[in-house]
Amino acid sequence: MQITGTQFTNTAALFGNDLATFPDYPAEIRAPAGTLPGVSGFQVQFSSADIYTPGDEPDVLVAMNPAALKVNLHTLPKNAIVIADADAFDRRNLQKAGYPKDVNPLEDGSLDGYRLFAVPLTSRTETALSPFEALSVREKRRCKNFYALGMAYWLFSRSFDNTAGWLEKKFKKRPEIAQANITAMKAGYAFCDASEEFQVQYDVAPAPTEPGQYRSIQGNQALAYGLVAASHQAGVPLFYGSYPITPASSVLETLARLKRFGVKTFQAEDEIAAVTSAIGAAFAGAIAATGSSGPGIALKGEALGLALMVELPLVVVNVQRAGPSTGMPTKTEQSDLMQAMYGRNGEAPVPILAPQSPSDCFAIGFEAVRIATKYMVPVFILSDGFIANGAEPWRLPESLEDLSEVSVSYREGNGTLEPYSRDEETLARPWVKPGTPGLEHRIGGLEKQNLTGNVSYDPANHRLMTELREKKVQRVASEIPDLEVHGAPEGDLLLVAWGSTYGACRQAVSAAVANGLKVGHVHLRHLNPFPANLPEVMARFKRVACVEINSGQLATLLRAKYLVDVHVLGKVEGQPFAVREVLTHIQELAS
Repeated sequence: MQITGTQFTNTAALFGNDLATFPDYPAEIRAPAGTLPGVSGFQVQFSSADIYTPGDEPDVLVAMNPAALKVNLHTLPKNAIVIADADAFDRRNLQKAGYPKDVNPLEDGSLDGYRLFAVPLTSRTETALSPFEALSVREKRRCKNFYALGMAYWLFSRSFDNTAGWLEKKFKKRPEIAQANITAMKAGYAFCDASEEFQVQYDVAPAPTEPGQYRSIQGNQALAYGLVAASHQAGVPLFYGSYPITPASSVLETLARLKRFGVKTFQAEDEIAAVTSAIGAAFAGAIAATGSSGPGIALKGEALGLALMVELPLVVVNVQRAGPSTGMPTKTEQSDLMQAMYGRNGEAPVPILAPQSPSDCFAIGFEAVRIATKYMVPVFILSDGFIANGAEPWRLPESLEDLSEVSVSYREGNGTLEPYSRDEETLARPWVKPGTPGLEHRIGGLEKQNLTGNVSYDPANHRLMTELREKKVQRVASEIPDLEVHGAPEGDLLLVAWGSTYGACRQAVSAAVANGLKVGHVHLRHLNPFPANLPEVMARFKRVACVEINSGQLATLLRAKYLVDVHVLGKVEGQPFAVREVLTHIQELAS
């Protein structure tokens, strides 16, 4: 389902639709097929207008077995289309999905409120592939997802040429597999074309867009490209040390394919080795980054304190997932904000950035490198599973001149070095490559004496160095653009949100304003420090509410820092916010 969903997404993107996707993977690595925990779903909303979410209520559900129907049916509006593989609704699969004995939802009238198309996808696929004698029955049955994709292409008047080309390239070494899937896809398309059951096709026109070159991009891809682009602009090679973990692994996988741009990737044996390898690369003068999810970030904690103490530039990517512990690895959450703020021993402040959408990950990755190298400080990026795996159109920069400069300079020349002397503007200490003649110096995890870098236990010096590290982070605020309010500039309710709640908040506020409510929305891409005009913006509204996929972590920070009464609109279900959920809360708080 992930492959077919991705192919439909790419086809819609090539046609020029605006789109947003929500791949929803099973949390278990090998969940039993046909069971409720084993359902793999892919939701896509595509439109001729601007959209910001994968949609609340799918108009079409393709259910390949009873479990998929049971898990997703509650999300459908009445009169929605349900295409079900009738062959899969046998007694065994119905029992695995938890249906009572002798109950088949395709036959008992429970789907009367929907437009049901019970199509024997499996057997029709086998029939279409009967000429492929070299393929086993199992191999033929595995092509049924492309039969269903062909039906979807017919239903929404889409060409299957791009997918056919992808299959030929994907299975270049096994052309019979490529041709079997292409044949199945064409058979599904032809079935709808010839069947009297399917009488209506839908035509979704391209969305108006700014001129330029676009591509569909996932969040982790965009983040990797942002890191590489910043490395290129700096003229400094990128090193990425990481340990595989869901849902962050594809950042490593993407970067590993970009060696031609001077990228070095290291798949470490554990999380501690991953982060310390990146610290070593930063010490050696590279643009250094490491990535993980919440459990891995916890393991990196002591080493991250070392990076902060020695004041080296390091980008730390946390693609958040539901916790605690191993939690729900494939389900999204925003519950690591406090971990990023305070998840190290001692006073250990770091700048924290958060992308608001998959395509925004490019800008956030680029900005994180710029801040880290300019201020000589570790920088956190808080993405999440929804953003990491989701996709949307991304307008490529027309040239490198469209990108900001990333200015990196190393201290050179003979003479003495004070490793903790500081730039007056940024408070950054010098970056010195090991082996630079005359600039030998000492750094490490023990507290440093100001300027000299010698080990110091002096109380006054510790206070000074603690304050300097905090001031350095706060000076980043001078570069953060003022927040712009979407919706009403002042009024009854302000939504303050961050991360992947962007789309749901934006659409919900637009709907509320259209209904006459005085509601605004600001979205924070900088979580430490906050934008300078945040308190002034909050003061314009009678009520403030935080929308976040946790129990209220940002709300807690805002209450503590600004002494404002902040309502919590939290969600901890491993699922993103639906627009209707946010709109319901708005109506309750703004009335």
